[in-house]
Amino acid sequence: MGNMVRKAFALRLKPGSLDQYIYWHNNIWPELKDEIARQGIAEIILYQIDDQVILFSSVKDEGAWNRLWESELHHRWAREHMEPLMHYRDDGVVDAVEMREIWHFKPEDKV
Repeated sequence: MGNMVRKAFALRLKPGSLDQYIYWHNNIWPELKDEIARQGIAEIILYQIDDQVILFSSVKDEGAWNRLWESELHHRWAREHMEPLMHYRDDGVVDAVEMREIWHFKPEDKV
């Protein structure tokens, strides 16, 4: 995947909303898939523990997530499907805490 940057975030779900959260991601709008790619996000992996979603991703540059989260299409997705399920800031952007990568290992990288 070239010179991708790895990004990870912790997101907070509202209690009892996990099933709906999974449903909407399994049924993501095709135009949102296109917007994700257009903003430079090459891969997204979601994990869940309790009422948290841990999002891992590979992006083309540091600004990819902010561009997506600030796009009109993502704001519409949030209003229609995500705001009832998770926590958002007052400006309509998901309340995400960026996680700091502290270690990464691939066996082919060993010295």
